[in-house]
Amino acid sequence: MTAQRPSGAEIVIVGGGAVGCGVAYALAKAGRKDILLLEREPQLAAATTSQGAGLAGQLRSSIDRTRLAMHSVATFVELEKSAAAKPGWRAVGSLRVAETAERVEEFDRLERIGKAAGLAIERLDAAGARKLCPPFDFSRAKSVIWCPTDGYMSPVQVVAAYESQCRAMGVRFLTSTRIEGIALKNSRVEAVETSAGRIECRYLINAAGANAYHVARLAGLELPIVPVRHEYFVSVAIPGLHPGIPCFRIPDATLYGRADGDGLLLGGWEPDSRRIDPRSYDLTDRPPPVEPDAPVLDSFAAKFEPYLPAVRGVHSRRLGKGWPTFTPDGKFIIGPSSRVEGFVMAGGCNAHGISGSGGIGKLLVESMLEARPSEYVRSLSPDRFPEGGWTWEDASRKAQRVYETYYALESC
Repeated sequence: MTAQRPSGAEIVIVGGGAVGCGVAYALAKAGRKDILLLEREPQLAAATTSQGAGLAGQLRSSIDRTRLAMHSVATFVELEKSAAAKPGWRAVGSLRVAETAERVEEFDRLERIGKAAGLAIERLDAAGARKLCPPFDFSRAKSVIWCPTDGYMSPVQVVAAYESQCRAMGVRFLTSTRIEGIALKNSRVEAVETSAGRIECRYLINAAGANAYHVARLAGLELPIVPVRHEYFVSVAIPGLHPGIPCFRIPDATLYGRADGDGLLLGGWEPDSRRIDPRSYDLTDRPPPVEPDAPVLDSFAAKFEPYLPAVRGVHSRRLGKGWPTFTPDGKFIIGPSSRVEGFVMAGGCNAHGISGSGGIGKLLVESMLEARPSEYVRSLSPDRFPEGGWTWEDASRKAQRVYETYYALESC
C-alpha cells in the first residue's frame, strides 16, 4: 500500500480511516487530481475505524443532518455496486423504538423531519415490528419508526472500497508515515514534515481522529476535540439471529444494535462516561488503551433482556471499544480555517465518522470548493472556536455531555 515518497501534492490528507478516505473519494469525484493521503499505521482503517459498529441510520434531529446521512447511505450503495472492493453494505432497514409517551411525541417530530428530507419512513406498532424482526419481543413499544433504507456495513471494508475507487481516480496513499510538523509561510500551509521527509502542499486536511487535536496544534490551532470512551459487545450465536434482521435503536434504554452473523452486536451510550484530555498524550502516541468495562457491558444486556431474553448471561466473542471524538456543541468540525490558510478540518465527528463519511466528504468539498457554502456548512467551521473564546474544562465537560445525552429527548 505504500507509494514511493512524493515531494508534493496539491492536497494532503492526514488520516487513513473512514473520514480521511471518504474525503479523498469525494474530492477525487469532484475533479481534484493531485491528492495524497498519509497514514502512520502500516494499513488503513487501523485505529478508531476498525472498532466501529457499522450501523448507518439516516433519521436525525434536523433536515440538514438527515440529508447528510442519506448522502452517506447513497455513497455506500454506490460503492457496493461499483467498487472492486465492496463495503459489505446490507440494506436491512432499521427499527427505532419508543417506550414512553414523551418519546412518541419526539417520533412525531422526527417523522416530519424525515418526510421533509425525502426519507422513506413508516410508523409501526409492536405487532408490525415483530413481523419485521421475529426474534424480538416488542411488547414494550408504544410506537416504532421503520426506515427500510437504513442498514449496516463493515467499517474496514468501507475504507477498502474508498481506497479502491480513489486509486482508480489517481489518489496516492503513503502508509507507515508519521506527520511531524506543518511548515507555514505568511500564515499559510506550505508543506507537511513527515517521517518520510518534507511534502509540499497547498491544502492540508486534518482527518486524524483521536489525534486531530495534535495535528491542529502543529498548525498553531487549539480546537476542542475530546475523545470519549465507547464500547459494545458481539455475542456468541443466539437462536433466531441472522445477518438479514433489521438494525434497531431503543433511545429510552440508550441502546442500539444489529445482528453480527448469528450473534448480537449490542452497544449503548453510558450515562457516566469516560473521557481523556488529548493534551495528556502526544502526536507520536496512541490514545491510552480502552480497558473493557464489564459492568457497563452487562448493563447493556440487562436493559435489552425484555426484547431478547436469550441475551441473559450470553457470552461475548468480541468487544468493540475506542475513543471517538466529540465536540462541545455536538457538531462536526469541517472546513477551512481562516487563521491558517490552507488548513482544513475534517474531525470531531461525534461517533458519526464511519456512518457519516460519505456525507462528511460532501460537506468538505462544499466548504473548500464552493464560493458560497450553505449556512449549515458554515456552521461547522473550525472558526467557531476562536482562541480565548473557550476553556478546556468547559469544552471537555460539554463534549462529554453530548455523548451522555446522545438519545436525550431534545436530540436524536
